Amino acid sequence: MRVQALSVNPVDAKSTEGKGIYGRIKDQQPLILGWDVAGTVEAVGAEVTTLQLGDEVFGMINFPGHARAYAEYVAAPATHLVRKPATTSPADAAAATLAALTAWQALVTQANVQAGQRVLVHAAAGGVGHYAVQLAKHLGAYVIGTASATKRDFVLSLGADEVIDYQQQAFEHAIAPVDVVLDSVAGETQLRSLDVLKPGGTLVSILGLTPDTPARAEQRQVQARAMLVDSNEPGMQQVADLLASGALRSHVSLTVPFAELPQALDQILTGRTQGKVVVTL
Repeated sequence: MRVQALSVNPVDAKSTEGKGIYGRIKDQQPLILGWDVAGTVEAVGAEVTTLQLGDEVFGMINFPGHARAYAEYVAAPATHLVRKPATTSPADAAAATLAALTAWQALVTQANVQAGQRVLVHAAAGGVGHYAVQLAKHLGAYVIGTASATKRDFVLSLGADEVIDYQQQAFEHAIAPVDVVLDSVAGETQLRSLDVLKPGGTLVSILGLTPDTPARAEQRQVQARAMLVDSNEPGMQQVADLLASGALRSHVSLTVPFAELPQALDQILTGRTQGKVVVTL
């Protein structure tokens, strides 16, 4: 595919520092980062039947493997790409790949969120968080997000019913019990999150479980699960359908040209990004 836009994620930035999933791919030369792409199909393999030349597509390629997506042209499994909705720009489509698919797999596949449930989304203004708020609301949940005071209005605009300023108050003392927690912070926040779950509730962490979490979860009679998003065509198709319907939208706070990709990574490393960062070609 010919790439029109790339999305940059915390895992990208961490991998440049030898963290993230660097250890999985460090021996595969040439080592090129990047997983989230939107662009146009330029050629297809002989057995590809789902896509054809000229199709506008997007997806998260080969994650958590080696995709080499920071490039003008990228080879990808056809099963990792879906057609881009005509009403969605390449930049917005590229944004809604790893982050939106993570939100989908966490809330739908792992937590099985149902209408009427209460869902707490940590870092609700971030890449995964801003999609998770929208998705949980679409599923019919009552949504609570944690964010700084400066991002309160943004999180409310996504559909959140409550926003807790984590810098000013302890969320576990500010909200009634919830059915599901989406944790993208880990550490003490993860442990404290177990205390706000109803018996039988579920915490899903995208950063792994702390050593104390399993025992604490068992004591609280709740479930704690760690997950790592994986490239998945059915999930990406669900994301595409939600974008097409307007139920999901990307908020891109920074767009830079390919030559300035290092600046995009630097922005991610601040830990203060609102929504997504996109690189265009």
